[in-house]
Amino acid sequence: MKNYKDILLSPGSTIREALKSIDSGAIKIGVVVDENEKLLGTVTDGDIRRGILNNLSLDDAIDSVIFKTPTVCKIDDSKEKILEIAVDKKLYQIPIVDSKGRLVGIEEVDELLKPKYKSSKVVLMTGGLGTRLKPLTNETPKPMLKIGDKPLLENIILGFKKYGFTDIVLSVSYKSEIIENYFGDGSNFGVNIKYIHENKRMGTAGALNYMRELLSEPFFVMNGDLLTNINFEHMMDYHVENRSIATMGVREYDFQVPYGVVKSKGVDIKSIVEKPMHSFYVSGGVYVLDAKVLDFVPENEFFDMPTLFEKVIDKNLKCISFPIREYWLDIGNHLDFSQAQIDVKLWK
Repeated sequence: MKNYKDILLSPGSTIREALKSIDSGAIKIGVVVDENEKLLGTVTDGDIRRGILNNLSLDDAIDSVIFKTPTVCKIDDSKEKILEIAVDKKLYQIPIVDSKGRLVGIEEVDELLKPKYKSSKVVLMTGGLGTRLKPLTNETPKPMLKIGDKPLLENIILGFKKYGFTDIVLSVSYKSEIIENYFGDGSNFGVNIKYIHENKRMGTAGALNYMRELLSEPFFVMNGDLLTNINFEHMMDYHVENRSIATMGVREYDFQVPYGVVKSKGVDIKSIVEKPMHSFYVSGGVYVLDAKVLDFVPENEFFDMPTLFEKVIDKNLKCISFPIREYWLDIGNHLDFSQAQIDVKLWK
């Protein structure tokens, strides 16, 4: 997303200031925010010209020319959704906001149509045994089970490639030769693949110890059994913008108690809530990590991602969550696998 800091305006900014902002920026719009950077509206050259025709001077405030209901997209909207909205609305730029309506960037449609190489590495954990998917995994590692017409792992790799992340590191173990024979060095898929072999179970973070020399800047870690269309570019931008050391993709999980819940005081029943619903955020199995976190990964021992995050938190380093609102499915059992076959046709 384009840096937007140089085009920010307040409702009290003058038309002269708005013109300067629009003319000096590459995005050709001004963005109006409050003191907390909550989006209030946009201003274009056309808005200003109409204001001048209505007898406004260059020193008048822009409040009366602000377009207060601009089309926006959320930070977790996929590239395809943003492009679909842009084409439908005939827009060339779309403000991107977070869940609280705060501006986090500006997407330009022309830029979205130009995939750009991004140097951040993508580490995919693909060494699991897939025990819950037996007998499908007796001869095939879980990441190579087909979802639609492609192996799950190919769907994941192409999802990252779509956003310009083409340097892939695969942590492999169980039946790794099947994965390596299929993907090779990645050139047939438009990516570059390196393999790290786990000689024993290392956990979702322990294997990072084997690839320290490859990871010098913020990088992705993702479980190799997820089907999702997360906007990975937005997630990386979110991590960098917030100066986070560790960012966890989180998914909202709803749990309904199957009984009436009794609230009491002593022996007195005060209320009965029938089958209440509770919502939680759970780890989505996709992370962006700064290379500094490798200092917390022990050598040659099992170490999982929750423990890594706990160590980061204990050191009072910045650790944030990125809400996943796009399609997401953890393919952990046969029911999930069957659902993925249906879903993949809908979100592609």
